[in-house]
Amino acid sequence: MKKCIVSTVVLLTVLMAAWPVMGQDQPQAGRPEQFQDVREKWQNMSEEEREKFRAQMREKRLEWENMSEEDKEKLRAQMREKFDSRPAPMGREEQLAAIKEIEGQLAKLKASLEAAAAPPSRVRDLSQEERDKLREKMMAAMRDRQTAIRAIDEQLARLRGPMRPGPEPRAPLSELKAIHELAVKENATETAARLEKLMAGYRPGDQPPGPRPRGDVDRSRPERPVRPGDAESPASGNRAKEFTLKSFDGKTVSLSDYKGKIVVLEWFNFECPFVQYHYQANTMINLAAKYKDKNIVWLAVNSTSHVTPEANKEFAEKHKLAYPILDDRSGQVGRAYGAKTTPHVFIIAPGGQIAYEGAMDNSPLGKTPAGEKPVNYVDQALSELLAGKKVSITNTQSYGCSVKYGS
Repeated sequence: MKKCIVSTVVLLTVLMAAWPVMGQDQPQAGRPEQFQDVREKWQNMSEEEREKFRAQMREKRLEWENMSEEDKEKLRAQMREKFDSRPAPMGREEQLAAIKEIEGQLAKLKASLEAAAAPPSRVRDLSQEERDKLREKMMAAMRDRQTAIRAIDEQLARLRGPMRPGPEPRAPLSELKAIHELAVKENATETAARLEKLMAGYRPGDQPPGPRPRGDVDRSRPERPVRPGDAESPASGNRAKEFTLKSFDGKTVSLSDYKGKIVVLEWFNFECPFVQYHYQANTMINLAAKYKDKNIVWLAVNSTSHVTPEANKEFAEKHKLAYPILDDRSGQVGRAYGAKTTPHVFIIAPGGQIAYEGAMDNSPLGKTPAGEKPVNYVDQALSELLAGKKVSITNTQSYGCSVKYGS
């Protein structure tokens, strides 16, 4: 009897999912997503296989009807254990404890951000030893922030509770087509017919899901700038895409407003330690001031989805920015340009072509690679453009924090 119960559990599990589709060739609209896999298998069965399956179901149904009430109750208990095994929701006290933990981590996150913003305003005036200490302090603050964000993510996941598993990944349509062509070539008519039915169930654009995205944890790290002679970016030399954005102080800015001028687009996020370092060193502020009266326009673009207008305004006032911060929280312009990090700089020539794109310099957080001299790629490209020369380095690998686009 135990063997019978186990066998019946397995087949009844199939029966529960298969019963809604037995006797019909096409899935009905509105059916639960959990039956999708069984429906597809049913569609791909031959009529002979379907009849065998129906016979098995009838046989197991008779087994169920002939079981004693005691055995039925045992089977019901096994089914409940199988299908209702998700953890119970968190109780009120557990939820309050999780919220308290989140509040504590938020306080640590705020403290780490304040610690990273505390150094002197002119980093260039510091000695090398003081710069090293400053860099270590900023990196420690960044690690504290990442730890706090991970802890907050864990508590939020507990509060959300267990997530229902998504559908199983399906093979790419292109792969199925290749197998179908091979089946036709080898005269495997039955296999080809089944593949045709399977491919008919794909909606336009169906593709297997990619790797699951990780949590939005800031995994900032400097990367080696591309050296002269490395492969150029697809953006370099292309025509700059037109855009219109509002600045955080309420003004409307269009790229076409600056036709015939050199335009510098600086992708910006005041939360990023790499951006903070440059603004403590006045890198962007000094460059913008240097070229202000030379037909060059500087625009900061913030594509960080979660920032507030107030925080951007506060940053601009604190640093007395002479140029606007443009609101691209939708990420539309950042994605159009392919902005990957903060900072990430694009220089648009008077003719509208992208003359340079990439890193601000070759010294992430003030640290130049051994054996190299510090080079500010943006300053160098602007000087060459103003002198009527061809830009010698048109593309480098940008470094910094990833741009925090929304979904």
